[in-house]
Amino acid sequence: MHVDHIAIAVRDVDTAADRICALLGYSRATEKVTNTRQQVVVLFLRKSGSLDLKLIEPAGAESPLWAFLRKGGGLHHVCFKAPDVKAACDQLTADGARLLTPPEPGEAFDDGLIAFLYLGLGLNVEVIDTDRRRGLLPAVTD
Repeated sequence: MHVDHIAIAVRDVDTAADRICALLGYSRATEKVTNTRQQVVVLFLRKSGSLDLKLIEPAGAESPLWAFLRKGGGLHHVCFKAPDVKAACDQLTADGARLLTPPEPGEAFDDGLIAFLYLGLGLNVEVIDTDRRRGLLPAVTD
């Protein structure tokens, strides 16, 4: 497995994207996508030579992300790409991780499988097996 992206929980992805793009030189990589299963709105940012950043905001009043944001938000999870999501989850749980969300299609990844686990040490991880991103925008060249 290797790190694919870092997810940051924010109250508004547009406001956060504008700030991160201005301060750190990222650009929007996707349109906003609503992930109905996790009840979040997702927006990916990209920068040449760097990991993608995934901004997530609550998709509605009932989103479980609100509890995290009330504690301050910020770093939400690190995403790892693996050849097989189910096999990676099996291995991680066998090694002591706790499965939070079993593998299921993720809208932000064009319905590729995603899963969430808690590794301890305050670290939530997402596991994916795809490079696909829904709503991908053309790359901006300098």
